[in-house]
Amino acid sequence: MQHNAIIQRAEQVLFPNYARFPLVVTKGRDCRLFDPSGRSYLDFTAGVAVTSLGHCHPKVTLAIQKQAQRLVHSSNLFFTEPQIELAEALTAASFTGRVFFCNSGAEANEAAIKLVRKSMGPNRYEIITATQSFHGRTLTTMAATGQDKVKEGFNPLPPGFVHVPYGDVAAVEAAITPQTAAVMVEPIQGEGGVNIPPAGYLTDLREVCNREELLLIFDEVQTGVGRCGSLFAYEHEGVVPDAMTLAKGLGNGFPIGALVARDEIARALGPGTHGSTFGGNPLACAAALAVLETLREDPWILGNTQRMGARIMLGLETLAATQPVIREVRGRGLLIGCELSIPARPVAEACLADGLLLALAGPHVVRFMPPLTVREADVDEALTIFTRALASAGAQVPA
Repeated sequence: MQHNAIIQRAEQVLFPNYARFPLVVTKGRDCRLFDPSGRSYLDFTAGVAVTSLGHCHPKVTLAIQKQAQRLVHSSNLFFTEPQIELAEALTAASFTGRVFFCNSGAEANEAAIKLVRKSMGPNRYEIITATQSFHGRTLTTMAATGQDKVKEGFNPLPPGFVHVPYGDVAAVEAAITPQTAAVMVEPIQGEGGVNIPPAGYLTDLREVCNREELLLIFDEVQTGVGRCGSLFAYEHEGVVPDAMTLAKGLGNGFPIGALVARDEIARALGPGTHGSTFGGNPLACAAALAVLETLREDPWILGNTQRMGARIMLGLETLAATQPVIREVRGRGLLIGCELSIPARPVAEACLADGLLLALAGPHVVRFMPPLTVREADVDEALTIFTRALASAGAQVPA
């Protein structure tokens, strides 16, 4: 009763803009969330690829507690050491450059778009992005997004974006005009359905951008900070972008976003050109620094991401042999999509009722995104529950 009463209160005061599942969570530990009655749920959403080290990771929690006792906010009118230390850690782990801090992935992508326009001049402003991409829900990042469904009801959107099929380098080349300034893509599309590009795609984009003197931006909001088995997804091809955006897993649940860019283009955003009141505040930076330090000091985590991702993929592919309702399994590391021939939400709802939390990526794709610290027993339990959910959703194929 308490559970339903809380949901009813929410429905009276919150905007109805989220298609929430009927679950109230009150506590989290590692790979588990708990409802008001104390029931535990195996969390394979990780807050939509956010709590990569698990809920309430002790090192991150301690870093937040200690920093909260020192300084929470001072604004970007002044320098703070946690922000500087985090910028140093990010550039040391990725590529030499500078960092702008904000509060979310959409803000990081908005900053990247402004950086492109400011650094490339007034006559080169178009950015090529991909169909099925997702870059955020501000007006400009919606315009950059290659999905019509997120744009309905919000026109006119800002101009300056051209969408081409994901994974198609020839289409990118054909779309280049004298106004083109940059190419912005996700190394793996998350919200668009967990779409993996062909091998060599990022390498070929780098070559095109070099030849045409365009900027190459990687949106690593969902794929970055270990999610795909390496610290950044672009490392799988050894391609270095001119700029990349981060958020989600960077703070392990504490809101933070970041734009990392090469020094020569970062300088284009001089004083007064961009800013964020809360961006890079000491509390957020302390949390993110603890995340990066944990990943650096414990190589087991990235190895476990690869092993457990392979275990989930194998389990789903094995299940597909007896469940033709599974159309395709695709992913890398612990960003995995299972495409179904039936609507995905009823399957996710059946999993919820059985104690497993999964996210969706469109009407037919279920996403498996557990914390990077997930164990074999958790994976096997999740696969068992998912198998039962397919049956209860009417997906069982008769013998």
